[in-house]
Amino acid sequence: MRYAVDRGVKVLLFISALASTFVVFLILIFILQEGLPAFREIGLGDFVTGSVWRPGQEQFGILAMIVGSVLVTVGAIILGVPLAVGAAIFLAEVAPPWVRDIVRPAVELLAGIPSVVYGLFGMVVLVPLVRRIPAPANTGFGLLSASIVLAVMVLPTITNIAEDAIRAVPREYKEGSLALGTTHWQTIVGVIIPAARSGIIAAIILGIGRALGETMAMIMVIGNSIIVPRSLGDNPLTIVLSQARTLTGNIAVEIAYATGLHESAIFATGVMLFVLIVFVNSLARLLMRGRAQ
Repeated sequence: MRYAVDRGVKVLLFISALASTFVVFLILIFILQEGLPAFREIGLGDFVTGSVWRPGQEQFGILAMIVGSVLVTVGAIILGVPLAVGAAIFLAEVAPPWVRDIVRPAVELLAGIPSVVYGLFGMVVLVPLVRRIPAPANTGFGLLSASIVLAVMVLPTITNIAEDAIRAVPREYKEGSLALGTTHWQTIVGVIIPAARSGIIAAIILGIGRALGETMAMIMVIGNSIIVPRSLGDNPLTIVLSQARTLTGNIAVEIAYATGLHESAIFATGVMLFVLIVFVNSLARLLMRGRAQ
């Protein structure tokens, strides 16, 4: 009887895993089927490399949205990862219990805040602050504001998973390092972080996925201009003040009234977003394998 229950549980878990994979496969088939007319009529090359999106003139190019999505995600990771990993190290290795009991629920609370609230915060607080930066045509809406908002949104995801990865490092590693005369900080940097590297990388990848998929907050603070981000003056760093539009924002803004080829192009945009996320995950796996060898 005991072995029968064990086999039954294994079968049930296998079915659960298979069902999850099947759902993802169905979603991909659906958006691919709806987007195929756009790929056939527009052409994959023109669709991906075209920088003009004018549905009224049958011009569908998503390069501007791809660049916008990549830049705002990179900005969010640059701003958010050091803060999130630092918070994870603090909670796992440094903070006393009473501080941990205060900080951890506060970080977890960030994950429960609706994205529209982050968008409102960005519009009311961040955009006016960014607007003070002296640059021609700086409206405050743009990549910088969106990256800051997105960095805060991915913070709880990366922090919680990275903290779990750090706590999963065998205690013997830490004790052995301290026994050799290293300081606590040297042990964290030289032993614990390398041992937890795969988990931390997984946390960052999940954060990137969250950043690429965010919609509402981005619509509210990025400006939604369908242009390839560019510097606003002679200083190339002002590119962070440029307005943009993301792939998810393009889908959310236009799907309600899209018809015909326009609607198919929106679904094709979803296919490209799916491909982009798969590419990021595959790249992360390759990096992890390269480090392990």
